[in-house]
Amino acid sequence: MRTAVVVGAGVGGLAAAGALARAGWKVTLLERDDRLRPGRAALVLWPNGIRALRALGLAGGLDGISTPVPPAGIRRPDGTWLVQPGVSEIESPPVVVHREDLHDAFIAGLGEQVDVRGGVEVQSARVHRDRPAVGDGRVTFEADLVVAADGPHSAIRRRLAAASTFASAGFAAWRAVIPWYRAPELPPEVSPHGETLGGGHRFAYASLGERGSSGGSTRGGIYWVATVPGALRPEPAAGQLALLRRWFAGWHAPVGQLLAATEADDLVQEPVGELAPLPETFGVPAGPGGYALVGDAAHAMPHHLAQGASLALEDVATLQTVLVGSSAAALGPALQEYNRLRRARALRVLQQSKKAAAVLQQRGRLASSLARVNPRTLERAAAASTEWAGPTG
Repeated sequence: MRTAVVVGAGVGGLAAAGALARAGWKVTLLERDDRLRPGRAALVLWPNGIRALRALGLAGGLDGISTPVPPAGIRRPDGTWLVQPGVSEIESPPVVVHREDLHDAFIAGLGEQVDVRGGVEVQSARVHRDRPAVGDGRVTFEADLVVAADGPHSAIRRRLAAASTFASAGFAAWRAVIPWYRAPELPPEVSPHGETLGGGHRFAYASLGERGSSGGSTRGGIYWVATVPGALRPEPAAGQLALLRRWFAGWHAPVGQLLAATEADDLVQEPVGELAPLPETFGVPAGPGGYALVGDAAHAMPHHLAQGASLALEDVATLQTVLVGSSAAALGPALQEYNRLRRARALRVLQQSKKAAAVLQQRGRLASSLARVNPRTLERAAAASTEWAGPTG
């Protein structure tokens, strides 16, 4: 039986462990935390991410835990329109899903062939012996295939591609889900989803399910994400929330109301950064087996297009496809094909992310910025980033 070690139990790691197990591999899943924990807040899945879920056989219950996000347009902080709501260039709307719901779906898909090991922080990777192996300083784990899904600061990538480092983009981001029982009632004229830009700040929100309805997410509410220039804040969550309320004071409804209804325990702070340069290869042979980099370990980039989860799922769906028919004694060609398909794709999305950044990172007066940058650039970049034909191309 072919063996695999998957490092990291986020979106990419859980999806990879389940996909390999269902394909008959014996899988060991290593997680730094003492147990598998869902990420907090919510995330957006674009049409390409949903196609990847279907390819992985994990999309069956998606309609029951997700909420479509139709075009909402883009506003200035005073509420005037930069881009009016209209027909989207994207084939179908993205969906927002609570991370806990998605985590539960992935856990259900692991099966019995996955040996989960918590409290293992991988610190090393071996590439110059018969089989790939990783270790935490106490125990070494060998396998035919190692999947590095250990995030932007991946210890495995540092060993395989030392020149690639994660650097801040000069912005920080916060996410939160306000549960329905605390969420403010939005006036009829206020859309249940929207996005606002101003002075380098960005605030977007979307309903997660419907208030008082059993449909949509089982953990419904209003999801929001805010991005501001600057480094990560060292204050406790309560202090960070106070700063957010100050920075976004005076913005049109419902921005202030949503921040007022947010509690410190809801808040998740995240860095905004980029892996540069991208690793020269996302698939590294080691003896007859090798390593595959997936998700942020391979191609972390600023979340301007909210493609992180979707790209990780694309990676896993592609890896699953190229491994079909390969043997444990000859994984090299499959890993080369994985790299050919995924690195080019990551570069295309990174290019679109830079176009979006030209709009989102304007720090002067937004009115004067518009003389140089068309806000529809953001929608076009988002549409272009969803253009993925599937695991084989």
